[in-house]
Amino acid sequence: MRAMSITPERKTALITEYAVKQGDTGSPEVQVAILSERIANLTEHFKTHKKDKHSRRGLLMLVSRRRRLLDYVKHKDHERYTTLIQRLGLRG
Repeated sequence: MRAMSITPERKTALITEYAVKQGDTGSPEVQVAILSERIANLTEHFKTHKKDKHSRRGLLMLVSRRRRLLDYVKHKDHERYTTLIQRLGLRG
């Protein structure tokens, strides 16, 4: 498996950690957690592969998708948003 991608075991762990209710795989919290993990992996990748422009575009797309999901959560429930930001260690 490529180092940039997320392992199925790690993805399952993130889903169970951030799930809102039992069997939850698609809530914004889970999606943002998975995207944050992928963004962190890509950021590490770019420390050694500075000229990988194609993957950089993918990183920017992931960041914007995470931003849109966070904006959605912030609009729906601000308390949920601040909790999620703190749990992930993102800036608010």
